[in-house]
Amino acid sequence: MTTRDEMDADAGADADAGPRPEDEPGSGVVVAFGRQLKLLRVRAGLDRTEFGKRVGYAAQSVASFEQGRRIPQPRFIDRADDVLDAGGVLKALKEEVARAQYPAFFRDAARLEAKAAALNVYAVSAVSGLLQTEEYARAVFQMQRPLLDDDVIAQRLEARMVRQNIFDRRPAPLMSFVIEESVLRRPLGGKKVMRGTLEQVLLTGRLRNVEIQVMPTDRADHAGLGGPFTLIDTAKGQRIAYTEVQDDSRLYTGVRKIRELEARYGILRSQALTPSESSALIEELMGEA
Repeated sequence: MTTRDEMDADAGADADAGPRPEDEPGSGVVVAFGRQLKLLRVRAGLDRTEFGKRVGYAAQSVASFEQGRRIPQPRFIDRADDVLDAGGVLKALKEEVARAQYPAFFRDAARLEAKAAALNVYAVSAVSGLLQTEEYARAVFQMQRPLLDDDVIAQRLEARMVRQNIFDRRPAPLMSFVIEESVLRRPLGGKKVMRGTLEQVLLTGRLRNVEIQVMPTDRADHAGLGGPFTLIDTAKGQRIAYTEVQDDSRLYTGVRKIRELEARYGILRSQALTPSESSALIEELMGEA
């Protein structure tokens, strides 16, 4: 990922686990974790079967974790640390291991998103990942080209669903979404999958801390032709912008760029339907799906 200026480091991902790390920068921490796990297990005099029984996992899963072929879940890391009397050595790696489940270009943004005080999201090609159902997200991953391996799809799918824990956070972050109408009319995964996604978008928009607006296709004036972006407010009051295209992404913290995107988002909101008008349109689309 390319960053501009200095990025706020006050972020951490409270994520679950995926099946296997991808062969890209960042998964090395999973291999290092596995080696440390094996050393501690051997030191404790436990074979994989016995250790697996104590932590509640099959010996085959333990082997996969030790060999760096699968990303261990946070609950496994906590149990393993306690059973092996590791003194927090394994738990200290939990955050970095969790980050490895995301593709490299999104890892820093995922950390910031997980701790955000506020989010403003403009979605152009697909429903925002934070609003996707599991079925819709699976369809999105299956459509990617070059094709993703099944285990990578499973890894990314679980990671995407974990991101939605943000809706359960307290205090709740303020969240705004502007979604292109064409996105809501594109039946990715089929009509049944799309209807379920529309229902989830509609219900999420009813949360007190969430506002969802639809940008009508027939607008003659449109401020968002530059592509999708997200504005992230950190707990320390810093605003960071995230942009992504063709698996290439950037994080911006410079005042000039931030103000440019803030103005653009404000105009987009003024051009889009109001939240109540957007809800009415989504209900109409659900009836057509």
